[in-house]
Amino acid sequence: MIIEQIYTGCLAQGAYYIESNKEAVIIDPLREIKPYIEKAKQNNAKIKYVLETHFHADFVSGHIDLARETGATIVYGPTANPEFDAHIATDGEVLQVGDLTITILHTPGHTLESTCFLLADATGKNIALFTGDTLFIGDVGRPDLAQKISADLTQEILAQKLYHSLHTKIMPLADDIIIYPAHGAGSACGKNMSKETFDTLGNQKKVNYALQPMDEATFVEKVLDGLTPPPGYFPENVLLNSKGYENIDAVLQRGSKALKPEEFEQVANETNALILDTRNGQKFMEKFIPNSIFIGIDGGFAPWVGTLITDIKQPILLVADQDRVEEVITRLARVGYDNTLGYLQGGIAAWEAAGKETDTITSLSVAEVAARLENENDVALVDIRKPSEYEAEHVVDINNVPLDYINSNFNQLDKNKTYFIHCASGYRSIIFTSILRARGYQNLIDVQGGFKAIKASDLYKLSSFTCTNAI
Repeated sequence: MIIEQIYTGCLAQGAYYIESNKEAVIIDPLREIKPYIEKAKQNNAKIKYVLETHFHADFVSGHIDLARETGATIVYGPTANPEFDAHIATDGEVLQVGDLTITILHTPGHTLESTCFLLADATGKNIALFTGDTLFIGDVGRPDLAQKISADLTQEILAQKLYHSLHTKIMPLADDIIIYPAHGAGSACGKNMSKETFDTLGNQKKVNYALQPMDEATFVEKVLDGLTPPPGYFPENVLLNSKGYENIDAVLQRGSKALKPEEFEQVANETNALILDTRNGQKFMEKFIPNSIFIGIDGGFAPWVGTLITDIKQPILLVADQDRVEEVITRLARVGYDNTLGYLQGGIAAWEAAGKETDTITSLSVAEVAARLENENDVALVDIRKPSEYEAEHVVDINNVPLDYINSNFNQLDKNKTYFIHCASGYRSIIFTSILRARGYQNLIDVQGGFKAIKASDLYKLSSFTCTNAI
């Protein structure tokens, strides 16, 4: 028996490869399917099933392409209604994989079709539970991501369903069962996930707040407390996962077109494409194409793209390191952004050599910022971290304008005023500044090192630290 967790840090997502007696199962695969196919081929195994715990909102799954390439059967739990061939399993149905069995446990709450998969060995002993977004390590799935929230299906009703799914389907299982969730810390599908990516059910019963003894009403209150609006791309990914999507090879081929500066500029003008710069943040600030947006590939790239680029069909042109172009296109496609039209051949050096204009962003140390705040009028420090980070600890008497909601709250800032922008360490502040600079805010200055540097400097008065679990 082989159980392998394939964890992708950028999405905080766990896919799973299970194999027994030359038959394999993939659970919640990412969109790029070659690694799964190659793994099975190396082991001389046939992929029999692609198991989907639910219609994912935070990434596009590889279930359709994987089934097409391997002949595997896609399996969903009860109430799922995909617009492609799939087996809709009944609650309690048992699938045979080599010498192993997988029992379908319908666990609605995160979504109506949410399902867990209980794996037993050849002796019938339950070994592991693949919980999708129903149960995380340290948390449970947020119950506000259903495809349609209406008077008949509210987040409160879904939270009630989640309570009963946990108490009737999962908590009665043996304490030594290993819990393998679909996500870990950093995912927007929960609010208090651990950095650990698996645990025993018994330990979770001890440490997971949602599994402590409480009545239904208390559970609903605790699970809903502190939830912030989910990223805007979530509903679009649900539709792609339930209706179908373009083959990723076609997406890669289209996006990998090398464009000389003149061609790049022409395509940008003709298509109204967004110019997305994914290089190192410091390099971006030193020199970038005017009105381009920075979201660095070495940060939480795909989730930030989905959060900040409101139209999933938006045409995109890339400025990226040559050796990472395919990676960028792949990671965009993971969250459904398939309309990449090409990249700048030769990068910024070629753009500048062609006589094209460039722009820069000023960055100052925390000491320089403190001096300017003390000696100048009409300047202000702005904290763009998540509300929970701000509430935990912040510089007193400054505003919180979270990057997550920049598309709706940016007008809080005055174009004629100078703002010093900080996040936790510097990645998000560059994103924030680049977006607003493209919208005509010229007086934005990045704070080097962010809040970590501010706190270490002892130059700023900070609020008292408050522990918070909200996302």
